Amino acid sequence: MNRETLGPIGYLTLAAGTVAAALLSLCLGSVNVPLAEIWAALFRDGDYRAIIVNVRLPRTLVAGLMGAALSLAGGAMQGLLRNPLADGSTLGVSAGAGLGAVLAIALGLTVAGVSAVTPLAMLFAFLSLLLILALSFRLDYSLSTNTIILMGVIFSMFAGSLISLVVTFAGERVRTIVFWTMGSLAGSGYGQALLLAGTLALCGAILLSRARELNAFAIGEDNARNLGVEVRRVKLTVLIGVSALIGVAVSVGGSIGFVGLVIPHMVRMVAGPNHRRLLPACLFGGAAFLMLTDLLSRTLLSPRELPIGVITSLIGSVIFVYIFFRNRRVR
Repeated sequence: MNRETLGPIGYLTLAAGTVAAALLSLCLGSVNVPLAEIWAALFRDGDYRAIIVNVRLPRTLVAGLMGAALSLAGGAMQGLLRNPLADGSTLGVSAGAGLGAVLAIALGLTVAGVSAVTPLAMLFAFLSLLLILALSFRLDYSLSTNTIILMGVIFSMFAGSLISLVVTFAGERVRTIVFWTMGSLAGSGYGQALLLAGTLALCGAILLSRARELNAFAIGEDNARNLGVEVRRVKLTVLIGVSALIGVAVSVGGSIGFVGLVIPHMVRMVAGPNHRRLLPACLFGGAAFLMLTDLLSRTLLSPRELPIGVITSLIGSVIFVYIFFRNRRVR
């Protein structure tokens, strides 16, 4: 696939790779299911129906949708901030969502008899965004990129210190909190998959519709403004869309790092810098990557399950170092 001419065949290849990752995730596990049995398990009363329909299918859907959301958010943030080290967590929204989830776990909060981890994480994600934007606006009316990044970093440090404080007094729930902060898709259900799908459909459409403006941001905000881009409105739209994706993803699976940082870099090597091609390709790349890493997390030391955030960080850091040195050699 030529990076300048990624077309239908290229996208079909990416889609086929994503489907292959999904099938591997459905087939492999503590009990290996033959590929021929997958169809029977999904649509008939096959021998493996309980395993596939009740456990692996919802987890695979959640992994794929979360990977797509994190990757898309990272690609949009790198384009908006013109910073290759940016991802969804740059805003501080990820730390805010984590704080909400940790509070829900530590206090044992429930909503209608159900754990309040997801709703509280989403609420704190949006409150974090409002606070960061308000502070940035107070300091800089133009909402410059550097001001937003600075506020995001400061807020992340503040939220991290609050999480440590909560953990100190969490008592018997410390183990649950620690495991959640490392990321886990254990116990994923169709409700979480539906939440992710709805958020990705809405916010993903918004981010994809801003691909042309993100291309203009590559030449600087002033030049983009001269091209007719409403810089401030586009920036707010992208930030809100990214924050919603990150907030929902963190509320469902915990802190899963490097997906939004590494996958856009890998995809850019194939699709090129044009966001009209890059952002759709990020959806496929992120989905396939997280499904495969989730497969590793539950099979590598089976029956013991590793936190998926540990796997993504180990793989992602190695890939990122490789990309960094590869780009330096090219230059």
